[in-house]
This record gives sequence, C-alpha cells and structure tokens, in this order.
Amino acid sequence: MAKDFFTIDDFDVSGKTVLLRVDFNAPMGPDSKILDDARIRSHIRTISDLKDAKVILLAHQSRPGKSDFTTMQSHAKVLSQLIGRDVHYADDIFGAYARSCISAMEPGDILLLENVRFYSEESLERSVNEHADSYFVKKLLPYIDYFFNDAFAVSHRSHLSVVGFTRDIPCGAGRIMESEILSLDRGLNGDRPCIYALGGAKVDDSLRVANNVLSKGSADLVLFSGIVGNVVLAAAGFNIGRMNMDLIEKLGYASYISPVRNMLKEFGDKIRYPTDVALNIDGKRVEAGVKEMGNSPYPANDIGLETIVSYTSLIESAGTVILNGPAGVSENPDFAIGTHEIIRAATNAPFSIIGGGHISAEVHRLGMDTQFSHISTGGGACIEYLSGAELPGIQALREAAARKTATDPEREIL
Repeated sequence: MAKDFFTIDDFDVSGKTVLLRVDFNAPMGPDSKILDDARIRSHIRTISDLKDAKVILLAHQSRPGKSDFTTMQSHAKVLSQLIGRDVHYADDIFGAYARSCISAMEPGDILLLENVRFYSEESLERSVNEHADSYFVKKLLPYIDYFFNDAFAVSHRSHLSVVGFTRDIPCGAGRIMESEILSLDRGLNGDRPCIYALGGAKVDDSLRVANNVLSKGSADLVLFSGIVGNVVLAAAGFNIGRMNMDLIEKLGYASYISPVRNMLKEFGDKIRYPTDVALNIDGKRVEAGVKEMGNSPYPANDIGLETIVSYTSLIESAGTVILNGPAGVSENPDFAIGTHEIIRAATNAPFSIIGGGHISAEVHRLGMDTQFSHISTGGGACIEYLSGAELPGIQALREAAARKTATDPEREIL
C-alpha cells in the first residue's frame, strides 16, 4: 500500500539535529531499576538509522501520582548498555540546561531529556496548533531540524510531545511507527480469508474492533472468546450462569448485550462464539457445553476443546490473522490451553498480527515472537487503530506530509 506519511528514508538527516519521540515507559522496581527493557530495545533500529545525526530523545515514564513516576536517568543507562554508545541524560526538558546540552551536541551524539510528563501541559489534549504555539515547542524548535515520532503506543493521545512539533518542521515516522501503520493497514486490508480472534476482558474494545472490521468488510470471520465471548453468548440467548453474568455486570458490560444482539442479527454469518467452555471447578479444568453453563455455579475460565479445534482449524486456513486478548485465564496453565492453541494456529497464517497487551505476553512466554509478522507495541493505540479511529499522532504526520507535497509537487513519499 502507498504511504501517506514521511519516514526517515525521505530525509537526509546526516549532521542534522533530530528530535525523536520514543516510548521508553517501562516497569520499574522500588529502587528505580528497570525490570523489563523491551520497549527501550524496540527503538534501537530507529536510533541506529539516525546514527549520523544529533539525536534528542523525548520520552515519558508512567504518569503523575503513580509510584513509578520518575526520572529518565535509568533509561539512559540501559539504552547506553544496549547500543554500546554513550547516552547523555539531561534532567531538564526545554530549559536553559537542556538547550545548552543540545547546542553542544556533535553528529552521532544521543541526548535523553527528562520525563516529558514532568511538564504538566504535556498531557493536555489539545490540537496541533495549540500545542505548536506552546512555550515548550517554541523553546526547543530553533534547535531542531527534524521531528520523528516512533512512539506508536502514545499516538492515540493528542499530547504535546506527540503532535506539537509536526506543524513547523519536517517530520515523519520512526521505524516502529512505520511498521505499525503499514502492518495494521495490511491487517485491515489483508489477504483473504481475514480472521479476527478477539478475547480478553476489555469487552468494549473488542466490540469496537469487531463492529469496524465487520461493517467495512475487512473481516471474513470474527472469533470471540474470553469475557467478551461470554457477552456474545448471552446476546445469542444462552444462559451463561450466575457467576459469569455477575462478572460481566461487575465490569460494567451488561449494557453491551443488547447491541451485540443487533450485531449478531446483522453479521451472524461472520461471527463465531464458543460451543463449549472449560469450567473452573475447585481449581480443576472441567469441560462443559455452553448449554450446561446456566446450571453451573462455577466460572468459565477458558474455551472448551471443541471450540479450540473449531477455532484453530479456521485460523490455520486464513490468509490474514489478527489476535487480540486471551481466550481464557491464561495466567493459569490449566486455562491457558485455548489461548496457546490459537497462538500456535496463527503462526501458520501468511500474515499475522498480535494486538499487544496480555496476548503479547503469552506469545513471549511461548517463545514465538519471531513467528508472527507483527507484534504491536501499543495495546490501546492498536485497538483504536483497528476500531477505525483516527490516532492524533498519526493524523498529524499525515497532515504534515500532505502540506509538504501540496507546496512541493516534486516531493514524493518514498
């Protein structure tokens, strides 16, 4: 598919000063030690492709009020160890010290600025123009030649560091952002049959995605499991049992049953829901048909073996597969069978996408990361994109590219 945004390949950044928005948000221990450097590692390719530039990294860690809302000092040390290059950390964002550090940079230098969320205006949801006119942007803009957004995971937020620099200087997508957009677009317009396997506990997210891909004809089949699968079963007229219904009500999803009933009427031939489940009876897995759920005082913690066989058979014949959310309580090995078998089946598809979050954790646990075409780095952003919403961070890049090509007809997006 043709790109409608610029990337690193569209500019000569050698010797130039580049501001790169990254997502270094990591789980932290009580001693400010980074427990998992996966997100930092994910940006190495982008940083390496900017090796001849002066690279300023803009990132956040957690949010105000959280115990892990802290400085970026540990992140700078970890990145330095990962890439084998010095990474300078400045405990400032756009003040005199930060600007003096930028002025002193040479090509090949890397500077990580302070946690951008230490500045309260960062997290305000504002338009591109409002953020572009902010004190923050005006102070840094004279020092910067290019802006690249590589933080897909926060690009569903219209935050200052995500959209504020896209109006007044050349900008584009980093390698992660580029991969996310192209891969998710292919998921929405991929080889047929295209199958979405949606599970987990975030019923609203799964249903938004399902409604979008079914109404647009992007999906040939949607396979439901997890708590969202129980909501679909209830909408289809099954008695799912008091315990399962209580959980749906507790999570605030009972009101979704009626809209799902309408979705089943409109797209019933493209929707699959479990025919059997695995009940958790005193910690043991017990198979049961969905018609037996109403008489059981126990929760359904996984899809049953019959459903597993059906779902995996469909997935194995697909041209494109998108997985989001586990099929059951995957933290418990006895109830992770459905999730793991669906993951294994999806590796046979010519093109496969993992939508982030808990399903990504299971893929990592199985050691199957390299067997998927794309694993999204942003759970919330991925859901928003697949549900058809415009992500402010991506829209800002597209609008910037459109402005540039409109004023410079010879400028082509590579």
